[in-house]
Amino acid sequence: QVQLVESGGGLVQPGGSLRLSCAVSGITFGLVDMAWYRQAPGKQRELVAAKTRDGITTYEDSVKGRFTISRDNAKNTVYLQMDSLKSEDTAVYYCRANTLRVYWGQGAQVTVSS
Repeated sequence: QVQLVESGGGLVQPGGSLRLSCAVSGITFGLVDMAWYRQAPGKQRELVAAKTRDGITTYEDSVKGRFTISRDNAKNTVYLQMDSLKSEDTAVYYCRANTLRVYWGQGAQVTVSS
């Protein structure tokens, strides 16, 4: 059974940092393309960052220079380091694994507020 378990969300002040983790089990992690999405209230889910099995990385324009996606294949985990957080980054963040099928985590709430 494939499982994606996110952790690391929470409340942070503007300008602060958080690191999200997504632990993956049940699939061969090295063969999986991984991504982080987010969904703010009343908005559609959007891609934040992606890192393929070959190491190709992409970012949504608004997070470039502030967020960093990384993966540790030995730990079957993908990370999203978020720096210089803004109120508009407030959302539920989901990790996604893409092989022949797409799998989603349960989501982690990130709230940026003073």
